[in-house]
Amino acid sequence: HLATSLPLPSERDHLRPSIDLVVFMIDIKSKYSLKNVETSLAHVDASFFLGKVCFLVTGVGRVNACSIETNAVCKLGEAYCSPVLFCELELEGTRIATAQRLVRMLRICAGHIPGVSALSFVSLMRKSDDD
Repeated sequence: HLATSLPLPSERDHLRPSIDLVVFMIDIKSKYSLKNVETSLAHVDASFFLGKVCFLVTGVGRVNACSIETNAVCKLGEAYCSPVLFCELELEGTRIATAQRLVRMLRICAGHIPGVSALSFVSLMRKSDDD
């Protein structure tokens, strides 16, 4: 399910499935995109930041067209203890690899991978990022 911003409308709460993973998409070419994500973050339950939120930054292949510093997005990931994935959706191979990575993350967050929790997965990602 896609939403352009949070909070989600409440009129269909009873029909909405449980949310296993929240992916905030940030278009690096649009300052509005980052501001929208920052505004939406206030509407996410704090427990989701324990492994069920990630930031997906698109448009990174065009450095000269960037309106947002990648450092600002990395700081956002650090502040919310959530991974940041960078990709260029215009390249088919990268788009497929990113989709596969998000599906793996979703399977972990939904509890479909025995022995791996969302929190342990994110802590492993953070340790590999720090190395």
